[in-house]
Amino acid sequence: MRDDHEGHTELLLNALPPGDHSARKIELIDRAADEMGIELVEGVARVRGDANAAIPIPELARLVHFQAHRLAEDLRYGLEARATFDPPGTFSNACHVAIVEVDPETGRVTLEKFVAAEDAGRIINPMIVAGQLHGGVVQGVGQALMEMTVYDSDGQLLTGSFMDYAMPRAADLPSFVLAEHPVPAKTNLLGAKGCGEAGCAGSLTSVMNAVLDALAERGIRHLDMPLTPFRIWQALHDANRAGTPSSPQ
Repeated sequence: MRDDHEGHTELLLNALPPGDHSARKIELIDRAADEMGIELVEGVARVRGDANAAIPIPELARLVHFQAHRLAEDLRYGLEARATFDPPGTFSNACHVAIVEVDPETGRVTLEKFVAAEDAGRIINPMIVAGQLHGGVVQGVGQALMEMTVYDSDGQLLTGSFMDYAMPRAADLPSFVLAEHPVPAKTNLLGAKGCGEAGCAGSLTSVMNAVLDALAERGIRHLDMPLTPFRIWQALHDANRAGTPSSPQ
């Protein structure tokens, strides 16, 4: 398999590789040989009707693969087939709703309720899909509210361990309300779509929008992630004092 770095993948296949598609490849080879008037019988390739014009298939393979220079230039195919497969993209779909409470005294955000409905295409294992959605939602919540790398003025990482790098814990999260709305994809035979990425993308944006909606009545329209208690408290403090929103660093 080769990648041409332009979004295409090139597959190089032996003439008779093992695997589930071997029978189909043998059928295609037999059909091609028949069209050219060649018989493949008893390990020999021979011209139909002329038993003397024959060559053992292993010897033919060695000739084509190792001694292609002995063949006419337009017959130097080698033992490989090339094809480019450039399928259309398949995307999962989801709808996420977050209900949050913001404490104006401390800036702390509490995620009161989280509801998500996801279309992951045809679902083979519902438990795995639910686990992917749970993990993706928590990842998005963490990025929206607390996860952040911090460096000092000398470039030293200050959040290099889990003692300093904040991640969501079970106590920071409600029980999720999840629903499935599977619509099989039309771009692959399984009808499958992704599932993990929808949890992260949906939860991050819904939590951010919910918090900013709660702060909108104070004139705050924008805050950078993560929405830590200090950032929210500082924005509320600045808005109360000056009547304009701020974006604390």
